[in-house]
Amino acid sequence: MTNNKYAFRDYLQLEKKYSPHTINAYLNDIGFFESFNKNEYNEENIEQVNYSQIRSWIVSLVDDNISNVSVNRKISSLKAFYKFLLKTKQIELSPLLKHKALKTPKTLQIPFSENEVAEVLSQIQNPVGFEEIRDKLIIDLFYTTGIRRTELIHLKISNINSSSNTLKVLGKRNKERILPVLPIVSQQFIFYLNERTHLEKVTDSDYFFLTKKGLKLNDSFVYRLINTYFSTVSEKVKKSPHILRHTFATHLLNNGADLNSVKELLGHSSLASTQVYTHSSLSELKKVYENAHPRNQK
Repeated sequence: MTNNKYAFRDYLQLEKKYSPHTINAYLNDIGFFESFNKNEYNEENIEQVNYSQIRSWIVSLVDDNISNVSVNRKISSLKAFYKFLLKTKQIELSPLLKHKALKTPKTLQIPFSENEVAEVLSQIQNPVGFEEIRDKLIIDLFYTTGIRRTELIHLKISNINSSSNTLKVLGKRNKERILPVLPIVSQQFIFYLNERTHLEKVTDSDYFFLTKKGLKLNDSFVYRLINTYFSTVSEKVKKSPHILRHTFATHLLNNGADLNSVKELLGHSSLASTQVYTHSSLSELKKVYENAHPRNQK
């Protein structure tokens, strides 16, 4: 790794406060471009490349059937690197100054219906044993707080406040936020922790949610959990923790919550991120519009 890449890594970690996963993704993308530049142009120094070299890399990625979304992400990593070099006066002009992102199809995230969520929760309305109690609480927490998957995984016992019905989460860029918890969900915390004491071995004791072996959960475990439960009630293509977070936001908006409040609950830094959820509320808006507009009154 070059000195500039070391410095860039530290910048992402210390100043931007990105997660280790995000930092590795950035550095891997830059590493792939370095390899391409060395193989195609016999040049290891990417600090002084021109746009034509980057464009050749883009063409090669597309030829390898890499999706436009993935290509844009890789170029975004390069952009961030050259922006850092500009900031530290390593270069005077970014080679990506006039680059335009490749067009990508807009995909509409389809949330679960209220009935689908209710049906899943009814299946485990009276959970028995550690795993069922944990699973119900996880589903309930996703649906009633909009918590991110990684936030749920890293939730610690010390973050839970049952007396005030709140929990503290550490979001993107290490931003903390306090989330309200419905009393009906908060009551489950005590029930779950009581069952947790019966585990034979607990390795990751600080973390709130554990496997039956006493280990902290991981991304694939949580994905499989949500996918398994919702596959029994929904035929939607995507059945993931993110869709459940999306469902939380959509149902709040459908029932009259304002966009700013949803933004704060989700931990978004700008309204632009939250506004994607308004698309799914269009049918509800149409109903309100048709019922309220005087031109549609009989």
